[in-house]
Amino acid sequence: MTTPDTQTATEAQRRRTFAIIAHPDAGKTTLTEQLLLLGGAIQIAGAVRAKGERRRTRSDWMKIEQDRGISVATSVMTFEYAGQIFNLLDTPGHEDFSEDTYRTLSAVDAAVMVIDAAKGIEAQTRKLFEVCRLRDIPIVTFINKMDREAREPLELLDEIEKTLALDVTPATWPIGSGRQFSGVYDRQDATLRLLTEGGERDEKLEGPEDPRIDGLLPHGQGDLLREGIEVASMYNDFALDSFREGHLTPIYFGSALRGFGVKHLLDGLARYAPPPSARRADVRVVEPEEEKLSGFVFKIQANTDLNHRDRVAFLRICSGKLRKGARLKQVRTGKSIPVNAPLFFFAKERQVAEEAWPGDVVGIANHGVLRIGDTLTDGEELNFRGVPSFAPEILRRIRLDDPMLAKKLRKALDQLADEGVVQVFRPMDGSQPVVGVVGQLQLDVLSSRIQAEYGVQVGFEATSWSTMRWIATEDRVALDRFLRTAPSQMAEDHDNEPVAFFNSEWGRKRSEEEWPQLKFLALREQHGV
Repeated sequence: MTTPDTQTATEAQRRRTFAIIAHPDAGKTTLTEQLLLLGGAIQIAGAVRAKGERRRTRSDWMKIEQDRGISVATSVMTFEYAGQIFNLLDTPGHEDFSEDTYRTLSAVDAAVMVIDAAKGIEAQTRKLFEVCRLRDIPIVTFINKMDREAREPLELLDEIEKTLALDVTPATWPIGSGRQFSGVYDRQDATLRLLTEGGERDEKLEGPEDPRIDGLLPHGQGDLLREGIEVASMYNDFALDSFREGHLTPIYFGSALRGFGVKHLLDGLARYAPPPSARRADVRVVEPEEEKLSGFVFKIQANTDLNHRDRVAFLRICSGKLRKGARLKQVRTGKSIPVNAPLFFFAKERQVAEEAWPGDVVGIANHGVLRIGDTLTDGEELNFRGVPSFAPEILRRIRLDDPMLAKKLRKALDQLADEGVVQVFRPMDGSQPVVGVVGQLQLDVLSSRIQAEYGVQVGFEATSWSTMRWIATEDRVALDRFLRTAPSQMAEDHDNEPVAFFNSEWGRKRSEEEWPQLKFLALREQHGV
């Protein structure tokens, strides 16, 4: 029997934990910065791209991120706005890092989908949306770059509906686009939000027929806006239940680069995004207002501070109150884990958390004890579900030019595998480790980090394998026989689980037919969560 706690319930209701999903170059990093600016987490617009001391506040902290202008790791940022605590998980936009994004989406209660007004729905947006759909994550949509040449709003809304099979409701309606972009009309508050040299200005109206509209907008745009408002009225009215079930998305228009429309978006998140909800574990459903603490690790990040060679586990709290100095049970091993200084984050900046509540994401410094997918509790035996690991699409052998650095390389691979940066497989014939990634850019990040953080230079060599699968069975005799058939094609992953490599889809299917006692899995939930 679980016990609800009034203070826990109150604090949980104040939390809004969300991620931003987008195709690369849709403006996700710029929008993140503007949200943090509104939340008071930064003071200077442009800090994400700033140089020198100002650059310390940026969310993209790896050298390769700074060099290439892309996000390849998940950053956690906490800020307060309108009496609520927002936990923003800034995810990689590049498709080569989709696995990190998938894991992050297991830790949020809502998502902001950023769409380029000129390009509409792009490939990575669609993939990430499907992950949200699998989890019934409610989505708020921000159509960005309206101050550049853009497609017609009606065309964009229809594309979202048809491509994503998602109901839409315009929360705001744009007034022009490109050089003629003048602002938006807030349908709920009947307010014009006008784009000005200094930012934006609000004008409260009596409604869409208010004659003041013509005097406030450039010539001809008043009639254009009225037509747009009439079109917007043909779409679904906003329904909170439908939104929170993941069926309906409110649409906001703006320009993240100019900070315009972002306040509308944040107000919408504060008003509509759900607080932490119940989470399914293997033995029962966990409610956020329960007195006893529970949470799961969805990410590991090593070496965010090269001076301390740290390793931080990101814990999403699902129920109860976390106090500084608590000792929690690591369900996978049964060990007691001290949480002496849980951390709140703003990108590289940290602050010790005296307490944390459901919905919060805290960092726990550890030395490789915690793994992705671990459940921590006050003592209860339960495991949260849904932190996935996917079969990689590219398999490469590691080439080490200096054999004297083999021990350092092993440490680097172990730590980076803990993070989920790469999957590491150790062949059963004793040959060099094999790494598995989703895309080529992951290999670039891997070699860059191994050299920068561990002082080891590595290369990669092609393999003849096109795919791998985890092997699952309760028939140990059959498993042992299968592993002996071709030791050079068998390996163990980072968690010592057996895997098989295949040269072709035909070879994989043949093994499945010849070994019906075995299951060959393309997806594995880590540590049984």
